[in-house]
Amino acid sequence: MTDLTAEKSAARTAAFARRAIAHRALGGAGVACAGVLSSVLAGYRGVPVSGFMPIRTEIDPTPAMTEAAAHGPVGIPVIEAAGQPLTFARWEPEMDLVPGPFGAQIPKVCEFFEPEILIVPLVAFDSAGNRLGYGGGFYDRTLEMLRARRATLAIGFAYAAQQADALPLEPTDQPLDMIVTEAGVIDLR
Repeated sequence: MTDLTAEKSAARTAAFARRAIAHRALGGAGVACAGVLSSVLAGYRGVPVSGFMPIRTEIDPTPAMTEAAAHGPVGIPVIEAAGQPLTFARWEPEMDLVPGPFGAQIPKVCEFFEPEILIVPLVAFDSAGNRLGYGGGFYDRTLEMLRARRATLAIGFAYAAQQADALPLEPTDQPLDMIVTEAGVIDLR
């Protein structure tokens, strides 16, 4: 195990513990937590956006996604294969979903599109917009690909308790443009 791999593993372990505590304390307040995200997305009505279906102790963006879906296309990520960028399938409230890879729900029937805003799940973040994910690199590859095509806004959505002082980074890590928590917005643009 390299030093960087060990550092990331230790950072994930600490971040998972902080997230679990925040989820127990705030997880039932999903609508209130997503209210801050809804207020950010209100400034982008009609712009194609992708959210995510929460797994484990992730903060729940679906109330904000539901509101955004009334104004424009909303999708959720689909993992096609390891080592590949994500694709995005159109999502609507109350649609039929099935289990996808890694336990996240995906549409039973996928209608793919390309979002311009990504609501990004994470394990930890820092005040400079760096993000620590699960380690598969899916969002890093996807953001690199989308940003090469057009301006793409990456909004990290997390509990404030997931903030770290600093994170171990690799050259391939893609930064966030904004971080939204129940406590407010960190705009890094």
